[in-house]
Amino acid sequence: MLSISNISVHFGQRTLFENLDLFIGLRERVGLVGRNGAGKSTLLKIIAGVNPPTTGTVTMPKGSKVGYLPQEMEHNENATILEEASSAFVEVQGMESRLEQITKELGERTDYESIEYGRLIEELTTTNERIDLLGGASQEEQVQRILQGLGFMPEDMARKMSEFSGGWKMRVELAKLLLASPELLLLDEPTNHLDLESIEWLEGFLMQSASSILLISHDRTFLDNLTTRTIEITPIKLFDFKSSFTKYQVWREEDRLRQEQAYKNQQKYIEDTEVLINKFRAKKNKAAFAQSLIKKLDKLERLEVDAMDKADIRFRFPSAPRSGKVSIEAASLTKSYDDKPVFEGLDFLLARQQKVAMVGKNGAGKTTLTRIFMGLEKHLGDLTIGHNVDIGYYAQNQAEELDGNLTVFETLDDVAVGEIRKKLRSILGAFLFSGEDADKKVKVLSGGEKARLALCKLLLHPYNLLILDEPTNHLDIRAKGVLKEALQAFDGTLIVVSHDRDFLNSLTELVYEVTPTGLKQYIGDIKQFLHEKHANSIRAYEAEKGTSIPTPKIKNDPRKDQKSIQEEAKTSNKESYKARKERERQERKDQNRFQKLEVLIAEKETELKEMNAEIAATGTDDRAKMTELSYKYETVQNELSSAMEEWTQLGEKLI
Repeated sequence: MLSISNISVHFGQRTLFENLDLFIGLRERVGLVGRNGAGKSTLLKIIAGVNPPTTGTVTMPKGSKVGYLPQEMEHNENATILEEASSAFVEVQGMESRLEQITKELGERTDYESIEYGRLIEELTTTNERIDLLGGASQEEQVQRILQGLGFMPEDMARKMSEFSGGWKMRVELAKLLLASPELLLLDEPTNHLDLESIEWLEGFLMQSASSILLISHDRTFLDNLTTRTIEITPIKLFDFKSSFTKYQVWREEDRLRQEQAYKNQQKYIEDTEVLINKFRAKKNKAAFAQSLIKKLDKLERLEVDAMDKADIRFRFPSAPRSGKVSIEAASLTKSYDDKPVFEGLDFLLARQQKVAMVGKNGAGKTTLTRIFMGLEKHLGDLTIGHNVDIGYYAQNQAEELDGNLTVFETLDDVAVGEIRKKLRSILGAFLFSGEDADKKVKVLSGGEKARLALCKLLLHPYNLLILDEPTNHLDIRAKGVLKEALQAFDGTLIVVSHDRDFLNSLTELVYEVTPTGLKQYIGDIKQFLHEKHANSIRAYEAEKGTSIPTPKIKNDPRKDQKSIQEEAKTSNKESYKARKERERQERKDQNRFQKLEVLIAEKETELKEMNAEIAATGTDDRAKMTELSYKYETVQNELSSAMEEWTQLGEKLI
């Protein structure tokens, strides 16, 4: 499907990556990972044809379409949401226009027996068939379905693009890509600005897509649920593993440990050999033996251990000063903008040292609510901040509010007071701002670097309540993990607004869903919340369709004698026994199938590995061979995907 050969990128004296080779087969879903700045987005731009590589080639089958979702994009601000999304059907719209021309011309002509008239009839038929093939008849239905899946309401369709934020505009661009159904989808952080419902909808949609997918994401759960292959870009080389991200991490660590052990064994062998050489080289009768050992060492292929970037963010929040038992209490909070209600009648109580998550659809009012807590928004209703509560606030746009003309060090130095000023260099080092980095102007920093700096500022004061609004934006997977660990160890109170499922998992004890009618409380973490939401959705669907299964009710009927009751009990027990035996038989059957699938998956993965080596060894000039291999690869990949899907379903069933 996609073949990348010998790709290198150089920026002056700096080499981003060099001699990359990569093959992506049909319907493969690949996660592209690596630290911020590793070159992930650059590689996607090269594949999309936006930027050229320094060296190397990108090859795809003739006529293949590539859909590329960058992090930043331009839109027609005057178009409606529906019009902008419908522009994905440019080909269909062009053919419909041509169809109108043909129909008009046929109505005006009378030369029914002419060759030209016959050609027009033929073109009319061909064009109609092509429109049907591309789904032209259901075009608007498709547009509406995908836009609503991404969170747009029916009433939004006629609104102008200029009325929406950048996040919502990105959703429109994503909708256009999904509607175009390209052979290859290149997605750079597609879950940015999506709420939980939209993320889960997108997962399901992409799972069913016929497109090959190369995906950059810092959302671990999204990667694990969607991808079946992980590629990591490092300064040394490209790592390629046929599995989801979490399994890849386990393999990567195990592989490194194996390398380290092999390296230690070889170093021990070298040291022992050198001892023998030094012992015998001065002895005439042993000199030949010493020379043979020297030759062995010279011919020895020296092992190396893959260098891993050990630089990490390591920090703890300062110990939280004691506050009153209640941190925030709100009653009947109401907020609206220009007579448009955001929420009304909202009640909220936050106890000392509680850690809660705020979730909800985009536009539900999560950010507005945090701003009300901070006194940044006017509102109706009562709000009380508890005794001795000191709030540290991280806003969504916190990174953008930094003064670009200050250096990294000056940004902290301007707000630090007391003894902590002596530790600023150490604190910056913990956040990966070491050496000359501390003297960089803020305006030249990347989005991730600005986010780290903004979080760093929170360490300069011992807050006892942290309110964090999307703190993981622009952070890579590793940085998010370290931040999560620091928040888990934080001994104060926490409110965190986030759509990142992996980040929220095991972090909070309560989840509040912000709705137009107030807050809905869910006890537990994000997994429990999503479980309850799904269960409620199923129950609502069953109620709507009239398919719910009634719960059996036991009634006391005085007309039934004891004998009848006993006979019914025996029948019921007999039926229960049969049901139990049938369930046990099915479980055994599922378990056997599960084990067979594990063997099959291993076989298919080995087969794909061998085919990858064969593809890599085949020159791009041998198109016939490459085509044959591509078809074989697709067949095996489809077999593997089917087996993996069945294995996953059985695994969930057997748990």
